[in-house]
Amino acid sequence: MDSFWDFLWLLIVGFAFVAYLMVMFSIIGDLFRDHKTSGFVKALWVLFLIIAPFLTALIYLIANGSKMAKRESAALQHAQEQQEDYIRHVAGRSSSEEIARAKTLLDNGTIDQNDFDTIKAKALA
Repeated sequence: MDSFWDFLWLLIVGFAFVAYLMVMFSIIGDLFRDHKTSGFVKALWVLFLIIAPFLTALIYLIANGSKMAKRESAALQHAQEQQEDYIRHVAGRSSSEEIARAKTLLDNGTIDQNDFDTIKAKALA
């Protein structure tokens, strides 16, 4: 019976520790994402996070919680825009550009009519 309560206590403490680490890492990540705060102020926040972690984390979340959410949202939006730009870049040309390129190859004699028809069908599909 004693080992069950020890195990349960270990789970609770482990969960609390992981939650604590997640809060600390998100605060530190937000500190370095904030370009308006000076390096000295960032160093002070990190120092106080080491000296009095729970109180400092609570004060930081109260003072900067809404700004933290805005910075996180902006970072996610920027990442999504970069991903969409990359997809557009990798996807290549539009179907009309692909057909025009194939027509140029056909006119130059590089490909025959069957190849042109195949490329056109793929571009329109």
